[in-house]
Amino acid sequence: MTAAFIDYYEVLGVKSNASKEEIKTAYRKAARKHHPDLHTKNEKAAAEEKFKKINEAYEVLSDDEKREKYDRFGENWRTAQQAQTYSDREGREDNTWSRSDADGFSDFFESIFGNARGSGGFKGSFNQQRNIRGQNLESEIKLTIEEAYHGGQKELQFSLKGRCPICSGTGTVHQNICQNCGGTGLKTNTKALNVKIPSGIRDGSKLRLRGQGGEGIGGGERGDLVLIVKVVPSSIFKLEGNIIKTIAQIRPEQAVFGGRISVPTLDGEVMVTVPPMSHSGQKLRLRSKGWPKKDGTRGDQYVEIHIDIPHTLTQPEQELYQKLLDQRKEVP
Repeated sequence: MTAAFIDYYEVLGVKSNASKEEIKTAYRKAARKHHPDLHTKNEKAAAEEKFKKINEAYEVLSDDEKREKYDRFGENWRTAQQAQTYSDREGREDNTWSRSDADGFSDFFESIFGNARGSGGFKGSFNQQRNIRGQNLESEIKLTIEEAYHGGQKELQFSLKGRCPICSGTGTVHQNICQNCGGTGLKTNTKALNVKIPSGIRDGSKLRLRGQGGEGIGGGERGDLVLIVKVVPSSIFKLEGNIIKTIAQIRPEQAVFGGRISVPTLDGEVMVTVPPMSHSGQKLRLRSKGWPKKDGTRGDQYVEIHIDIPHTLTQPEQELYQKLLDQRKEVP
């Protein structure tokens, strides 16, 4: 007989739109109330069953990914979870559940995978020592335009959630709530990784770090960590497709008479000729100084001219500007 669907929100006594903090508070309150050690011998069996469901409910509702699947698929959420796991294996055929990994789940687990018994059924298949690969995880990596263009090594700090090493993911130690993970069976660990950034990487590209994802189950290998690249503007350059944009400040006399100025590019400073009688907002084009294209060529860089007044002037400079102003007033 198929087991009835368990409403995890009802188990914890919260609404379906409860926040993570509300869920955490409700879990702690329920876990203290129904802990088996706090009940008499006659009530202990019922308390253990209730405590087990409370931990199971918190395991799902405290995890954003699991909760999303639970809210979306209802009683079939574990089927969706397993479908995702199998899709992440990328063709592996040697990963199946182990019996030890099924321990701790409610009868709802059997409603998904069946409740056959005997050497040829569900129980018998778990007696064989098998494993399952960990889930692939995704995270964002932010790079400046300069970092994305030049590439190289970049050290990053990651927070990954894994099985608690103290309680081995059970949530309890000697029938007491595990103090290391708060009874969730999960622990967040921070680790540093050196990531190799290919030169010329584009916004939205993905970097796969094999074996740096979620923990495997039953001795299975870890999943992968997939980094989604986000290229952010710098104080100097702005990237639009294959085009690089930057700004050059020039003085009024340079705008009038033209001249040579130094302009930053991704490859370093270059000298650029400003034509006479240039205006603010006018753009200078630097061919093949933009972003690398897939065919090996590069886009262009555009330098926008801004005319800037000096912060201070010498006495002779002030006299020249005054003379220029007086002459402009005499022009009809």
